[in-house]
Amino acid sequence: MANPSKIIEGSVVYSLGEFDGKKVEYDFAKVAMYLEAKGQLIFGKHFKIYEEDKGVLLKLCNYIVRDYENCAKYGIDPHKGILLTGPVGCGKTSLMRLIRYIVPHRRPYELIPSRNVAFGFNHIGFKIIEDYGNGHFYCFDDLGVEPLGRHFGKDCNVMGEIILSRYDLFLKSKIPTHATTNLNAEELEERYGKRVRSRMRQMFNLIAFDKNTKDKRN
Repeated sequence: MANPSKIIEGSVVYSLGEFDGKKVEYDFAKVAMYLEAKGQLIFGKHFKIYEEDKGVLLKLCNYIVRDYENCAKYGIDPHKGILLTGPVGCGKTSLMRLIRYIVPHRRPYELIPSRNVAFGFNHIGFKIIEDYGNGHFYCFDDLGVEPLGRHFGKDCNVMGEIILSRYDLFLKSKIPTHATTNLNAEELEERYGKRVRSRMRQMFNLIAFDKNTKDKRN
């Protein structure tokens, strides 16, 4: 059996914890070290895991490895998806791109910019809502700042409709949806309406960066 506690990047072997043949006992310090190294491979040598973000990262890691005990401690439901919120440039997208790599033995989710989905609607119409309401695993990036969709003169709040489709999928098949957003709960409700906001509460675990987190892109 392959050892899921060891990940090879090039010629370097990273240990994420101890594997007893049945389950991995993850070591968060080792996981953070691996994610920083993987982040530098993907985003460039400037990438780093900031000390002030480790609380958010710890919750995300416990979720992605399905540590049920720690998930319960942090009020996270491992069967729901993640809604990662925080100010512009705080690193939401980078972390959601990275944490997938901790569990290469599991089916990964695809990161999709929400604005691309709205632009897709403009080209192919309502079929795009069907396409994203399927059984694939997605993380919709920058939820809430995408434009309204318009196809042959018909306006559509595309991501709102997709969230409703994904909610039905979650109820039927327990397939989670993830998202990142700069918006708070009130802004999301204003953007998508009460019905969608209510569904989001049932679909997502809310994990939030501190509102004063600095913009790491500067």
